[in-house]
Amino acid sequence: MIRRWMGVRLTGDLGDPGGPVFVDAAEVITTPLKDVVDTENFTPRLLHLISNALVWRESRLLRSEFNLGTNDWRVISAISIRPGATSTDISEFVAMNKAIVSKSVNTLIARELIVPADGKRGSRHLYLTRAGAEMHDRMKPISLQGQEIVLADLTPDEVAQLNHLLIRLLERTPDLSPAPGIAPESEQA
Repeated sequence: MIRRWMGVRLTGDLGDPGGPVFVDAAEVITTPLKDVVDTENFTPRLLHLISNALVWRESRLLRSEFNLGTNDWRVISAISIRPGATSTDISEFVAMNKAIVSKSVNTLIARELIVPADGKRGSRHLYLTRAGAEMHDRMKPISLQGQEIVLADLTPDEVAQLNHLLIRLLERTPDLSPAPGIAPESEQA
């Protein structure tokens, strides 16, 4: 039997336990592999899932309430902590791509929530306006509520321990970047 699955030509039946399914000449694996990541205990996946849930919730609420998103909130929050930061400073502080920071900075300038000091683009010092400070105070509870939701079942001691462990993990993140001139293992193969 020849049929299509997700736009790809198949021979055989996906549910047929008797043998592989072929896409033209390439064999397609239709059952889980034996040696896979334990998704319930793979820390990067768990951190990613929590982060995605927090960002999705926060962004949806911020867009609905203020017509701004999580990236805009991160820029406002960073400037509230570090008045006079440049886009590059913000990008490093919140670990966001410079292009995304730049887009948010332009949005926030257009909304008169931040102002740049004189200087060349990318190195201008950025400051909240009074309206920006007020927006910060209105957005902050949405972000904090997300934290409260995910930490609700933890004791204060567990929260402190979790934060301590996360800081230790963050201290190891430079080790995730290959040394200059060395290709990642996936590129060496």
